[in-house]
Amino acid sequence: MVFFSVALTLNAQPAAINAVAARNVAARPTETRSLGDARREIYKAIGDLKLSLYILTPSDHKPSDRRPAIVFFFGGGWTGGTPMQFAPQCRYLASRGMVAITADYRVFGRHGTPVAKCVEDARSAIRWVRVNAARLGIEPKRIAAGGGSAGGHLAACTALLTNFDAASDDLSISCVPDALVLFNPALVLAPSDRIETFPAERIERLRGRLGAEPEKLSPLHHVRTGAPPTLILHGKADQVVPYRSAEAFAEAMKQAGNRCELVGYDGRGHGFFNYRDARPADFIATTREMDQFFASLGWLTGPPTVERFVKPTDP
Repeated sequence: MVFFSVALTLNAQPAAINAVAARNVAARPTETRSLGDARREIYKAIGDLKLSLYILTPSDHKPSDRRPAIVFFFGGGWTGGTPMQFAPQCRYLASRGMVAITADYRVFGRHGTPVAKCVEDARSAIRWVRVNAARLGIEPKRIAAGGGSAGGHLAACTALLTNFDAASDDLSISCVPDALVLFNPALVLAPSDRIETFPAERIERLRGRLGAEPEKLSPLHHVRTGAPPTLILHGKADQVVPYRSAEAFAEAMKQAGNRCELVGYDGRGHGFFNYRDARPADFIATTREMDQFFASLGWLTGPPTVERFVKPTDP
């Protein structure tokens, strides 16, 4: 059984993202066909490299607001990927009243950095949003982290790990989000007695890329009481990050007294949740679950509106 892939590559689907934006631009005139309408802010500088966040806000948003927010981290095996992956989810949540953010971070393919540095960047991003919450019209105690695959791993690491902080970070500011939304996340990076079989040989091959011992970067191994409420959306036919790894994590979370909801999707593989213009059903289903999860926390009100947001042309 394989619990993650070293060469994981989730495309950002730019054509599909532009398509969903184009269909909704008439209803939301402040939006454009890309993330060009998002507020781009630099959250971290490493030498000459500047890492950005892309912030989408509700049409009636004011700086004095205290809106719930989410920061998404893209997938791509810690090797590639782009913040555009979660543009459709960001647009939807902004239409529902949240401040929705998609973050860039260092990856091996572009920056030659190990996974440990990806984790550092994710933790820095959550801290930056919390520090700037008042200016951004965000409630600092209602900030979620989300992501897919490797990005789901990073989101979980912001909540569960207690190290891998950048030297430039102000550690008096918590990087722990107030909720997690994880799409087929890589949550098991080291052997565990909760997993019947584990591909130890893959970990050995990846060890040099991790930048730390696998167990130190494995969210399952750091589950603790008091972790944020968590929603996991996972395809049961995922061959890259198999469903059993999500089950093991959810079991550990519940045994620690945490809220953790795992929603499995029969016959769905890795990246099934990404928006696809011709087949929006999985995007609709997972986005509806995310909406209902936030509503259960009191962050959103009213029924989900994702079907109206997407406006699918096929029945």
